[in-house]
Amino acid sequence: MVGLVDCDNFFCSCERVFRPDLAKTPLVVLSNNDGCVVARSREVKNMGIPEGMPYYKMKQQYPASGIVAFSSNYALYADMSARVVSILRSEAPDVIQYSIDEAFLLLEGMDNIDLHKWGVDLCKKVQKCTGMPVSIGIAATNTLAKMASKYAKKYPAYNKCCVIGNEEQRYKALSLFPAGDVWGIGRRMMRKLEYIGVNTAYDFASLPKDYVRRRFHVTGERTWKELQGIPCINVDGLDTVSKKTIVTSRSFPEMIRELGDLRSHVANYAARCAMKLRRQNSVCGLVTAFIQSNHFREDLSQYEGSGSYFFSTPTNTTNEIVAGAMDILEHIFRKGIYYKRAGIMVSDISSANTIQPDLFEYNPERRRKFSELSSTIDRINSRLGADTVVLGAQQYRERSEDGKSVKFVNAIRRAMKSPDYSTSLGAFVVH
Repeated sequence: MVGLVDCDNFFCSCERVFRPDLAKTPLVVLSNNDGCVVARSREVKNMGIPEGMPYYKMKQQYPASGIVAFSSNYALYADMSARVVSILRSEAPDVIQYSIDEAFLLLEGMDNIDLHKWGVDLCKKVQKCTGMPVSIGIAATNTLAKMASKYAKKYPAYNKCCVIGNEEQRYKALSLFPAGDVWGIGRRMMRKLEYIGVNTAYDFASLPKDYVRRRFHVTGERTWKELQGIPCINVDGLDTVSKKTIVTSRSFPEMIRELGDLRSHVANYAARCAMKLRRQNSVCGLVTAFIQSNHFREDLSQYEGSGSYFFSTPTNTTNEIVAGAMDILEHIFRKGIYYKRAGIMVSDISSANTIQPDLFEYNPERRRKFSELSSTIDRINSRLGADTVVLGAQQYRERSEDGKSVKFVNAIRRAMKSPDYSTSLGAFVVH
């Protein structure tokens, strides 16, 4: 059997752990630069506010709702996730973290245990030790376990744990579950299913196997088998699968015209791509940068520019990747344009253990220093919070209203960020 643990409204729950006064208050967490709603408490969901709604629109449309908004606090969320997973590891034979708020439990050797009682007790322990509410789904396959976790979260009668343990329970679960919510069925696939009259997971599982393979290929057949109770999606190692392309791209809070301000944002995006490469122990051979004007402003000049920089020796150091991105930006920047969006993509990704150095340009001592510097910055930021230490290029200029003075601040706007309660003693200092 397999279990899927899902933290309920994860980002909002992390904020509420240290703000119990907000337990019943409508609460949202915003994306970088406080742009859009990326997490909603149950109260906000019941208001009909969709995920991804721009924050300024939410304030306009719900002025008297009493919604409390927080900027994203990644240091807090990552630490709370690690605490939850540590408890899961103490109770389950094996745990594979799938995302920041989900983890699969491999429950081999627990056939003679009352899994529902065990799951309920585990939810209570996680809540008691961390303050985080979680739901658990248990079934024969990963896809069914995901389905069960949604039932556990939705219906209080399950007491936070739903077990699909026999054929009768499987048929009932499939018949009540929308096909579009099944793990592995995306929007494009769902459009095809609706065309042939498939609306529930049971409808999809009732299709002939040969038809599913012919129409939806191998991935569709795997999902079909999982719904039949046949395990064929192996999550072991999913948390360590390396990405072949990494992209960091965002819109700016305000349009940017100056190259200096644009450099700061692009440098931040490049630094984040480098950090992600190091996390998966990879290096890249190519960095691509792009900048775009505001295509919604038809009264302004429009422009899109992009370029790439090739590394003779693949790298994952922040210094080199940022330098490559800056070189591209110098070539693609055009004066007189109001820019609204920029992004960085690193590709030609390979393992950091198999770097093929350039015979003529490779400087091992320089590479060692850059690598040690990047690793040190990662450790400091992991312990003290994101962007505690950054390169000078990652800061951007904030001008005074009269335009006479300039100060340097972090390039990502997080005006409503909560303190790093779980990683910094300074969060509890009263000034």
